[in-house]
Amino acid sequence: MAAAEVARQGEGCRTVPLSGHVGFDSLPDQLVNKSVNHGFCFNILCVGETGLGKSTLMDTLFNTKFEGDPASHSQPGVQLKSSTYDLQESNVNLKLTIVSTVGFGDQINKEDSYKPIVEFIDAQFEAYLQEELKIKRVLHNYHDTRIHACLYFIAPTGHSLKSLDLVTMKKLDSKVNIIPIIAKSDAISKSELTKFKIKITSELVSNGVQIYQFPTDDESVAEINGTMNAHLPFAVIGSTEELKIGNKMMKARQYPWGTVQVENEAHCDFVKLREMLIRVNMEDLREQTHTRHYELYRRCKLEEMGFKDTDPDSKPFSLQETYEAKRNEFLGELQKKEEAMRQMFVQRVKEKEAELKEAEKELHEKFDRLKKLHQDEKKKLEDKKKSLDDEVNAFKQRKTAAELLQSQAQQAGGSQTLKRDKERKNFF
Repeated sequence: MAAAEVARQGEGCRTVPLSGHVGFDSLPDQLVNKSVNHGFCFNILCVGETGLGKSTLMDTLFNTKFEGDPASHSQPGVQLKSSTYDLQESNVNLKLTIVSTVGFGDQINKEDSYKPIVEFIDAQFEAYLQEELKIKRVLHNYHDTRIHACLYFIAPTGHSLKSLDLVTMKKLDSKVNIIPIIAKSDAISKSELTKFKIKITSELVSNGVQIYQFPTDDESVAEINGTMNAHLPFAVIGSTEELKIGNKMMKARQYPWGTVQVENEAHCDFVKLREMLIRVNMEDLREQTHTRHYELYRRCKLEEMGFKDTDPDSKPFSLQETYEAKRNEFLGELQKKEEAMRQMFVQRVKEKEAELKEAEKELHEKFDRLKKLHQDEKKKLEDKKKSLDDEVNAFKQRKTAAELLQSQAQQAGGSQTLKRDKERKNFF
């Protein structure tokens, strides 16, 4: 409804002449001054196998020496290394971030080599989206880490693209501006290079890989960009070594058979790459990242969260209504989960009670068995004690009788002795 109202107002606008100078023609100058004072940022992702000269090309492109140690081929997986530098040219400040893929293509199983790269790009989009969704935003001071350009380094095989290259570019083409380049292009002849370019372009088209096309809608750069689009992929050479050629010091590579000049367009496409990437289309790469790739990510994320522009009846969606609907939906789901958890808790309590009752019953039965066993043992002991008491009493009776008999025998023996002594005396 608001959009329709704005459209109606636009249709009713009138063009009126000015009778004198007002001053809003200085707006472009104000924007330029503000942008220059604030500075710019540009983020480059270098994807390619180890040893293709990614670091050397970055040093050559920006005419400096970036810090970094050479990567080995023994990485267990693909790791993304990000480095940020502050550069200044004239009065323009550039915060440059270079992200390199350490260990890309070095593993025996390369099936998931693209996943860390996709996850890294999505993580930068997510960080920017979270900053946008904050109540108190600081986007004017926010360090934008979204990838603006992906330089994809292709090995100079002279035959065709590797399956790893095709799969990776296909996974990245909806997330980043891909500029394919043939690295170390002095490794193959000019005729092989021409055929290789045609082969690469054909394979990209047949596999539906969308690479970045330099824009032709701006008349000031339409001609040069249209011409440069036909030269993709760029065949480049990087070198920070300067050699004296003629009367000038130039970046070049010295071979036994001759010298390859980096900035000589007859030798390689380095100048074309620098012109297109930095001097002509840097702002378009930044704009494409925001308006195309980030917007796609943002739209998908917001749709996942339940936000839409229109309802099923094609009426504009209110953010408040959407929020309330999602909130009610969330509360409903929360209540269902809470009820399910309560039911589960009650069920588990019942199960536990049944288990405890069963255990209690088993304990009672065990106690009764032990009690009965104790009583039986006690009875046996009592019976044995009674038996022993009877035996003791009988023994005592036998002992008493024996003692009585022994006493009587002793008395009888004594009387017989006296009688014999008396008879012996009478005899004498």
